[in-house]
Amino acid sequence: MDHSSHDHHHHMMMDHSDHSGHGDMGGNQCSMNMLFTWDTTNLCIVFRQWHISSNLSLVASLVAVVLICAGYEALREGIRRYEAALAKRVETAPLSQSRPYEPHYSDDESVAETPLSLLAPPTGQTRTRLTQRAHVTKAVLYGIQNFYAFMIMLIFMTYNGWVMLAVSFGAGLGYLVFGGSTAVTKETACH
Repeated sequence: MDHSSHDHHHHMMMDHSDHSGHGDMGGNQCSMNMLFTWDTTNLCIVFRQWHISSNLSLVASLVAVVLICAGYEALREGIRRYEAALAKRVETAPLSQSRPYEPHYSDDESVAETPLSLLAPPTGQTRTRLTQRAHVTKAVLYGIQNFYAFMIMLIFMTYNGWVMLAVSFGAGLGYLVFGGSTAVTKETACH
């Protein structure tokens, strides 16, 4: 057996645990748990920079998680309010470009009843154009809402009990503060 290949094979089989912090200047090693745990040793939340290094940083991080999750509920409520205001605006927008008001006369020369939307001054935005622009805005808001929800899912997937409780508490607090007009059931499967 060739010694150089044996040495190479032996080197490949060696434990490289001493290299686990390779490239990490501060010596912060993030543990990646795939099982439920209450242990916060080397806990990183989503990013290597969000490293729990003390009890104080744990408490501050849990408060931040609560605020992030409550913020998600505020975002959802804001989007619902935007959609409600938009629906009212679309409902009152003219179907097509308005022309100057011309009274309609019936056979007996009296003014016929005219819908109020025809009496309104031209707004420059037809219902179709307003709906198209609103759809683009709603698509952007939908993307932001889903990004936010998936980030919360990643926070929850630290599998750390403290963090999981903070996510749930933050969602409940956000619903209490911002979700007064919302059904309790969730539309999004992941959050």
